[in-house]
Amino acid sequence: QVQLEESGGGLVQAGDSLRLSCAASGRDFGVTHMAWFRQAPGPDRRLVAAINGPGDNTVYRDSLKGRFTISRDNTRNTLYLQMNSLKPEDTGVYSCATCIGDDTHICASATNWGQGTRVTVTS
Repeated sequence: QVQLEESGGGLVQAGDSLRLSCAASGRDFGVTHMAWFRQAPGPDRRLVAAINGPGDNTVYRDSLKGRFTISRDNTRNTLYLQMNSLKPEDTGVYSCATCIGDDTHICASATNWGQGTRVTVTS
């Protein structure tokens, strides 16, 4: 089983930047699709971004593309989410997850979750 631990959340002002990290303990990280999700007001976690194993294919929620960047360092078993020009609507608990998918649907199914890190953006 893969263990995931998020870090890097905090309290920031609108327009600021933040980088989230997700440390993974597992032997197959480099071939595992990964994703970031956000839990905001509402019942569901929503996909923020996903990335394939090698890191050469990514997908973003349309409203976030251009402000957020998902990346990974497979030598460190770490997933990142760089968040720029933050807005109050970005507030929520961000969780990383392992995924099952292909190149056209990178995270068709999330299979393992971290506990999440909270991001609060004030205006």
